[in-house]
Amino acid sequence: MTFKEEWNRRAALVEKGLVTELKARKAYNETLARAMEYSLMAGGKRLRPILLMAAADAVGKNGDDFLVTGCAIEMIHTYSLVHDDLPAMDNDDYRRGKPTNHTVFGDGMAILAGDALLTLAFEVMLRQPAAAPETLLAVVQEMSQAAGPYGMVGGQALDLESEEKCIDMGTLQKMHMGKTGALFRAAVRSGAILAGAQNEELAALTLYAEKFGLAFQITDDILDVTGDETTIGKPVGSDERNEKATYVTLTSLDEARWLAQRTVDEATAALSILGESAAFLRELGLFLLGRKK
Repeated sequence: MTFKEEWNRRAALVEKGLVTELKARKAYNETLARAMEYSLMAGGKRLRPILLMAAADAVGKNGDDFLVTGCAIEMIHTYSLVHDDLPAMDNDDYRRGKPTNHTVFGDGMAILAGDALLTLAFEVMLRQPAAAPETLLAVVQEMSQAAGPYGMVGGQALDLESEEKCIDMGTLQKMHMGKTGALFRAAVRSGAILAGAQNEELAALTLYAEKFGLAFQITDDILDVTGDETTIGKPVGSDERNEKATYVTLTSLDEARWLAQRTVDEATAALSILGESAAFLRELGLFLLGRKK
């Protein structure tokens, strides 16, 4: 099976799993349920659950067995997008080629939809089959730290405070280690933990995840300058409009591309101890360098 075929197979698994999880519990309010489904089922790469499953593969288990936890992390990611698009944050009108949640359902309902997806995610991950209680607790800790003030929310707070300010490269990297990188790190580490990774394997996958998250953000900044709005599914140039520092503005487009390549090389090198079982993760790094959306 080719890299693209495997990606598509697992993305389809995630789509099906998300539908199942949404139907497993009936929301208290029908409008809230529609708002949650609107953003969660709006498409996307499903990269984080795919990373989680691929990390489990890399230590010798079948990543498909951890689809439930993969669905949970996609809920956390989607919540962050719903909130990030709000007028008080990035004030975006389109996400994944569709009007953003708050433009359809209003600011208040969008906030509640994000809140609901975040809290539902932890209920879902605790339903992961064939995982020991101590393993589930370790995964919950990974996810909560990544999503909260020491990770994604902390990075978003730093992002808000950095608007219209001159920040240095160290501050930019700290911001994105939280806002973007923390959830990638949690996805990879959670897949490895669920699969029973040894300490050396977990350390290698953690380093890979950190480099992957950095490379993803660099290429995201590049796409905000060079990308096509139709392909990306959201307006380009939003960073410039919001006067945000990026890897492109702090260096240059060519230097950002060089940094992305170097970071992907470092991510790939981190996988050396895992052999062929990590082949898909290596291909994911190459995908970053050539992605269009």
